[in-house]
Amino acid sequence: MASSTREGDSDHEDEIRMWREGDDWVITDVETGVTTQGETREHALEMLDEAVALHKGEIGREPTDEELRELGIDPDDNTTGDTELPDFMQ
Repeated sequence: MASSTREGDSDHEDEIRMWREGDDWVITDVETGVTTQGETREHALEMLDEAVALHKGEIGREPTDEELRELGIDPDDNTTGDTELPDFMQ
């Protein structure tokens, strides 16, 4: 496994780890734990940038109730945080 740094949007560098699995490159952002893969290192890095931005809430949005209904999901039955997490998630 290789460890590297990449220049982020701020004044610091972010540590990443990358390795090959079969024909793909797998890359993990150490700070967030987000992992992606791609057919090339460049593609995997692009995927990682997007996944980290989603993780940090910098891009993307939550679906509307109407969008959920179009997917066959009842928003009233789909709530978060109403119950305790299972033991394996704590």
